[in-house]
Amino acid sequence: MLRLGSRILVLSQLSSKSCPKNLQVFAFSQINLSRRQRNPLSTRPFTVLAFESSADDTCVAVVNSSRQILSNIVVKQHNLHEGFGGIHPSVAIEAHQRNLPGAVRQALDGARIDVNNVDGIAFTRGPGIGGCLSVSSNAAKSLAAALNKPLVGVHHMQAHALTPLLTTPIPNLPRFPFLTLLISGGHTLLLLATSHTEFRILATTADASIGRAFDKAARLLGLSWGKRGPGAALEDFCREDDVLDPADLPQIPSFPVPMPGRLAFSFACLHSSVERYIASSSPDISRAHKVAIAREFQDAAARQLCAKLVLGLEKSALRGIKIQDVVVSGGVASNFYIRTRLRECLDKYSPDEPIALLFPPLELCTDNAAMIAWASMHRFLTGDHDDPTIDLRAKWSIESLPAVQSGSTSYKNSP
Repeated sequence: MLRLGSRILVLSQLSSKSCPKNLQVFAFSQINLSRRQRNPLSTRPFTVLAFESSADDTCVAVVNSSRQILSNIVVKQHNLHEGFGGIHPSVAIEAHQRNLPGAVRQALDGARIDVNNVDGIAFTRGPGIGGCLSVSSNAAKSLAAALNKPLVGVHHMQAHALTPLLTTPIPNLPRFPFLTLLISGGHTLLLLATSHTEFRILATTADASIGRAFDKAARLLGLSWGKRGPGAALEDFCREDDVLDPADLPQIPSFPVPMPGRLAFSFACLHSSVERYIASSSPDISRAHKVAIAREFQDAAARQLCAKLVLGLEKSALRGIKIQDVVVSGGVASNFYIRTRLRECLDKYSPDEPIALLFPPLELCTDNAAMIAWASMHRFLTGDHDDPTIDLRAKWSIESLPAVQSGSTSYKNSP
C-alpha cells in the first residue's frame, strides 16, 4: 500500500533508463494522476467502483489508484447450483439480480465513500455467461449515465492476469514480459504478457477447463460442495486425510498427461480417465479408495500444468524472450498442492536463475470485482473510456484487446 511520501520516492527512483517496464507503466499512471490532481480541491487518488457477475459470483468492489482495495464484496451461489451439478444460467441470473443491490450498498459502506465521490465505474464486459454478464453491465452503465461518470468494460481474464500488479509489493512486481497461467472453472490458458493489454496465447484447452475437471471429479467421488465449491472440496478431501498412511491406500494407476510435447491442455481427458477407473472399480468404493483417486487426479492435473509450463518457457527461450516471472491466477490458483508443484517445477527448470512465481491472495484468486477495478485503472488514468452502448462479449479472445489510447473511446467498437 503506497502513501504520498513513498509514492514520490518511488517515482524519483523510476527515472532511471534501466527501470523495468512494469514500473515505468506504474510511474506513468501516477504522473498522469498527478496532472488530474492539479486542482487543489482534488488531491485524492482516482477511485473506481467495479462490478463482476460473469458466472455465479456477484461481486462489487471499490479500489483506488494508490493500490488500495477499499472494499471487496463477493456473494456466492454454491447452494443454489449444487443440485444441478454446475452453474444453471437462469438461476444464476436471478440470484445476481437479487444480490447486486445489497452488494453495491455493502461495497460503498465498506469503503466509506459516497457514490458521488467515485471517479469511474468498471464492469466485466466478457467473456462469461451472457445473461450473467448483463446484470453487472446494466447496473454499471445505468449508474455511470446517472452520475455522469466515465465507464470502462474489462476483459475478465486480463483482470485475473493483472491482479498481482495490484497485490504484489512494488519491489517484487512481475516484469514484462512474463508468463501467466490462468486456471479457473471457465478457462485454462498459458499466456505471454508483454504489456497491460498485449497477451499472446501459448496454450489453451482443447476441451474442458481444469476447474471443470476438478468439479466433475468431485462429483464422481460424491463430495459435497461445501462453502467454497466442488474443486475446493476435492482439495480439502485430499488434504484432510493426510493422516492416512499411504501404505493403507489402494494403488491407483498414474493418469497420463495428454498430448506430450505439445503446447495444449486437455482436462476432459483427465476427467475421462477418472470416470473410467471408477466405472471399472467395485460399486462400493471405500473412503480410503476415494482419497487415493482424488490424490492421483490432483497429481495428474499438477503434472499437466507443469509439463505445459515448461514447454512455454522453452518456447519463449527459443524466441529470445527471457522470462523472469510466472503469474498464476484464477480459482484453481488457490489450490496449495498445485502451488507447491509449480514452485518445484520452476526450481527444477531453472535452478541457477530463479524464476519468481506470483499468486494473488487466496480471496482474489476466484472471481472478484477488485481485479476488474484494477484492470480498468490504466485506462481511466489515460482518459480511455467506453461509450455506454458498448456490447457484451460472451466469447472474447484476450489476444484481441486493443492498445490503450489516451483521451479516446477506442474500445467502443473493438472486434
